[in-house]
Amino acid sequence: MNMAPQRTGLRADGLRVVFDGFVAVDDVGFEVAPGESFGIVGESGSGKSTVLRALCGLAPLAAGQVRLSGRESLPLPGSKAFRRQVQMVFQDPYGSLHPRQTVDRILAEPLAIHGITDAETRIERALDEVGLGSGFRFRYPHQLSGGQRQRIAVARALILEPQVLLLDEPTSALDASVQAEVLNLLEALRQRHGLSFVMVSHDLAVVTHLCQRLMVMRGGRRVEMLSAADLAAHRVQADYTKTLMQAAAGFVRAAA
Repeated sequence: MNMAPQRTGLRADGLRVVFDGFVAVDDVGFEVAPGESFGIVGESGSGKSTVLRALCGLAPLAAGQVRLSGRESLPLPGSKAFRRQVQMVFQDPYGSLHPRQTVDRILAEPLAIHGITDAETRIERALDEVGLGSGFRFRYPHQLSGGQRQRIAVARALILEPQVLLLDEPTSALDASVQAEVLNLLEALRQRHGLSFVMVSHDLAVVTHLCQRLMVMRGGRRVEMLSAADLAAHRVQADYTKTLMQAAAGFVRAAA
């Protein structure tokens, strides 16, 4: 794809999300450098996915601000142009694809919304980008494997040529044998196009593999910021992060 050569980052300041009086995210801020892969980790209910949804306008902000960075002229947050620059890949590749639409229509829809006319070229190019040929173009989601459906979801996000991808547990619904393929695809696309990633995951190994820095969350708040190298070397400060690392180590059966 003909991505813009000038990279774009993202900055979030003081994010606060409230649902019916419940504070799901409280005063969370971070910055993702242009072309950087940034991870958000925490247990279920920590607020990490809500942060991701707040970044693209799917969760209402009670306070705070989200804006793009790294370029002189940038679209305003919440604008159609902003949404074209910031695209999201959801956790469940089957639930996020319309079951009664072909791959062709799924990929054509965002182009129509944004008034982009070269649909034929973009659809073919997007399928090539994710390792699927034109033979998949007129299939339905139920005719695809889980890994193929997630590749279509990635193609749908890429077809608008965004600069920032938001990834919500993009491999957790996939078989272990397919997870590495999708992760390697995402990393190859990031490097090829200079994309910035914000990735949510409960899997510390996945985040360490794909992300350069990460934020640990608990109870809707930021606990600490780490580099992937610090996490891999167990150089962490917060007790909660240490607990997450111990949980990620897995269950070991005691000797009989």
